[in-house]
Amino acid sequence: MLAERGKPVNRPSEGLFEKIIDETRQLFWIAIYFWLLIGLFTVFKSAVLSETNILYHEGLAIINAFVLAKVVLVAELFHLADNLKTKPLIYPIVFKSAVFCVLLMSFYVVEEALVGIWHSKTTAESFPEIGGGSWRGIFVVGLILFVGLIPFFSYRELARVLGKDALNSLIFKRGTLAERK
Repeated sequence: MLAERGKPVNRPSEGLFEKIIDETRQLFWIAIYFWLLIGLFTVFKSAVLSETNILYHEGLAIINAFVLAKVVLVAELFHLADNLKTKPLIYPIVFKSAVFCVLLMSFYVVEEALVGIWHSKTTAESFPEIGGGSWRGIFVVGLILFVGLIPFFSYRELARVLGKDALNSLIFKRGTLAERK
């Protein structure tokens, strides 16, 4: 439908559809990133413990990756850890990595406890054994997740500052921005 001067009229549903597509695209790429992280944990655990049912665990890793990706999108919707936007980029990147590391590990523990309770286990039986169940193991897994989140939030913060198109052009196209102009 055209307005009086030949300009298209934006329908509210068109903006909503574009937003849904963008959210779905973000969810997909975040889930892929988390699947790689969780998948590496799974492969490492299988190698160390000489487990043979790795496909089953990788299937669960995919599901967990999508759930955790949705948690990140919802947390970002509520502007979690956005209070350092005006500082040099290293601050929001490290801060968000730390905050989201705690959030994702907490969510994982709660999720596993609820699944265990659903399967008629006690809360103690349902508590996941992260890193072997010791505080040292939990700390190491948290540290690995924290370090794994740094590239994720580096990309997101650079995209916020430079613009998504400019950052993607810098990363995925040949040459520098100055050479392309």
